[in-house]
Amino acid sequence: MSQNDLVYQKKNLPDSLKRLGYLLLVIGLALGVAGFLFDAQRALFNYLLAFIFIMSIAVGSLFLVALEYIAGAEWSTPIRRVPEFLASFSPILIILVIPLLLNVHSIFEWSHKDIVAGDKILTGKSPYLNTTFFIGRTLFSIGVWSLFYFLFVRNSRKQDVTKDQLLTKKNIKLSAIFIPLFAITITISAIDWMMSLEPHWFSTIFGVYFFAGSVVAALAAVTLATVLLKEKGFLHPKMNNEHLFSLGALQFTFINFWAYIAFSQFMLIWYANLPEETYWFIGRWGGIWSYVSIGLIFVHFIVPYAVLLSQPAKMDQKKLKFISIWILCARVIDLYWLIMPQVHSAKAGVLTIFFEFGFLIAAVGGFLLVFYFNAKKHNLVPVGDPKLEKGLNFRL
Repeated sequence: MSQNDLVYQKKNLPDSLKRLGYLLLVIGLALGVAGFLFDAQRALFNYLLAFIFIMSIAVGSLFLVALEYIAGAEWSTPIRRVPEFLASFSPILIILVIPLLLNVHSIFEWSHKDIVAGDKILTGKSPYLNTTFFIGRTLFSIGVWSLFYFLFVRNSRKQDVTKDQLLTKKNIKLSAIFIPLFAITITISAIDWMMSLEPHWFSTIFGVYFFAGSVVAALAAVTLATVLLKEKGFLHPKMNNEHLFSLGALQFTFINFWAYIAFSQFMLIWYANLPEETYWFIGRWGGIWSYVSIGLIFVHFIVPYAVLLSQPAKMDQKKLKFISIWILCARVIDLYWLIMPQVHSAKAGVLTIFFEFGFLIAAVGGFLLVFYFNAKKHNLVPVGDPKLEKGLNFRL
C-alpha cells in the first residue's frame, strides 16, 4: 500500500444523494412526458434541449480528462475522477438519442423529401442532410466518445490497483488521438442537432461556439461537484483552495472564450449583412426573444466575468458554488436560445411552460445517480497515478 493510500480513505456518498437523484428523475420524466399531452412538438424540442445539455457536460468532461493527460497537468490529478464520473454519461447517450432518431421527421425540415425537392438550397445540401447519413454520423460520434471514455477510465481505475505508470503514458497517447476526433465529432453534432434545425442558415464557427459552451458547462459541473465533495471531506485531505483557484481560472478563461466566439459569430454576420445569414439573428430579435438575446449577454458573460475577475473569488468556495450553478443555468438559457425558436407550434400556454423544463430536471437527477453509483464503486481520488503527490502539493 502506497503512502497516498494510507492518507486517503475512501468514503461512500450519502444515500440521500441517491434518493434525491431518483426523486428528480421521476418528477422530471413525469413532467416531460406529460408535456407531450399539451404540445407534443414543443415537448420533443424540450427533450432535444435536455439531450444536448447532457451531451455538453458529458463530452466536455471527457475533453477535460484528455486535456489533463496531454498537457501533463499535475494540479488537476487529485480531482480527475470528478470529470471521469461526469463523462460516464457518454455511453448512455446511445440510449438517450433513440427517441430523437425515431422522430427525425418531426424535428428537421430537411428530412421531408417533398420540401427538399422544391427547395434548391436544401437539394444542394441533401448529400449531407439526409436521414441515413445523419443517423450514421450520430452513431459514429457517440461511438467515438464512448470508446475513448472506456479506454481512459479503464486505465485510470486499473492504475489504482497496479500503480503501473505506463498506464498514464497510454492515456497520454490516447488523448493525442482523441483530441482531433473530439474536435470533428463535436462540430458534427453541433451542426447536425442544432444548426440544421434551420437548414438554410449556416455559420462557419458554430462548432467552436458549441465547444466553448460545452467546456464552460463541464467546468462548472466539475467545480460545483469538487467544492461540495471537498466541503464534506470526500476528497484527499491535502486538497487546498489553490486547486480551486485553477478551476476558477479555467472557468474565467472559457467564459471569455465563449463570449469572444459568440461576438465573432454575430459581428461577422452583421458586417456581411447577407440575407441568408442575418435572418437567423433577426428571428431572435423579435418579441420576447429580444429579451432572451440581451439577457444572455449578462447571464452568460457579464455576471460570471465580474464574479470570477478577482483572484480571491477564484478560491472562495461559496462564490465558486454560486457561479457554477449560475453558469449551468446560463448554459440552459443558451441552448434554449439556440433550439426553441425553431419550434413549429408557437402557442405556449401556462401549462406548456410548466412542463418546459421537465426533462432538464430529469437530467439533473440522472447526473446525481450516475455520480453516486460511480463513487460507490470507485475511488474519488486516483490513488495510483504517479502525478498525484505533485498534484496534492500544488501551489500557485
